[in-house]
Amino acid sequence: MNEVKEKEMKGLNGWLMLAVVIVGFLGGVAGAIAGAVITEGAGFIPGAILMLIAIICIPGFKVLAPNEALVFTLFGKYHGSLKKDGFYFVNPFCTSVNPAAAFGKGGRKLSLKAMTLNNEKQKVNDEEGNPIEISVVVIWRIRDTAKAVFAVDNYVTFISTQCDSSIRQVARQYPYDVSENGDEKSLRGSSQEIAEVLKAELQSRVNNAGIEILDARINNLAYAPEIAAAMLQRQQAAAIIAARQKIVDGAVSMVDMALKKLSDNNIVELDDERKAAMVSNLLVVLCGNRDAQPIVNSGSIY
Repeated sequence: MNEVKEKEMKGLNGWLMLAVVIVGFLGGVAGAIAGAVITEGAGFIPGAILMLIAIICIPGFKVLAPNEALVFTLFGKYHGSLKKDGFYFVNPFCTSVNPAAAFGKGGRKLSLKAMTLNNEKQKVNDEEGNPIEISVVVIWRIRDTAKAVFAVDNYVTFISTQCDSSIRQVARQYPYDVSENGDEKSLRGSSQEIAEVLKAELQSRVNNAGIEILDARINNLAYAPEIAAAMLQRQQAAAIIAARQKIVDGAVSMVDMALKKLSDNNIVELDDERKAAMVSNLLVVLCGNRDAQPIVNSGSIY
């Protein structure tokens, strides 16, 4: 495949050429009238030709706003790209090309601005095979106008399709959430790292279309509906276990502190059996979900 390289063309000053065309048209009108009157025959032809030339030049006037470009072909061959804003005159036989115009994406001008692609939510599998729903937001712009127009059929559709493929490729490399060890990247917990990987993956796929990826981030991430309830229960169970472990660690620390305080201050001497009973009661009070119901013991524990 022959790769088309971008070449920036410089159009003529539009205001100067507009004056020339107007003068030429008026001169042609005057010449045609004068020729017809003086010669009373074919003397109007030179003036008519001059008028026709002026009319043919009219399509050559082009106006470009900042961050806009026009890609021209001349009789089927790439002629150049006009990228600087202003009022210009180009070869009137040049044709501006923009494949996206056929899909309702503006006129013949290409936008060089940063554009947003809000990709639709799609269902993919993560590293563990769990079905998830994910969508991304991509910020991109056209870097090479010639490649964007001639290398792919429609650069807007192309980047959307490649975005879908990139999401599937990246999602299957990482789990939705971190494992119990917590030492690996995940789609939910490593947003910055995943964004960099997704950006690099998408950029490698759209280089041949002359597109630059400015940013790519996950916009929506959730478990698929068929497993969402089960995964929520799993997360709740993990949270309960983690909370219980913290409560137990704190309770053991408090019981140890209480026994040491009683011993250091000589408040009461406890043998092993009484210590065991006290530890049991304190742990029940500290680890229980309900308020303790104190029982006054007026006798001996033996």
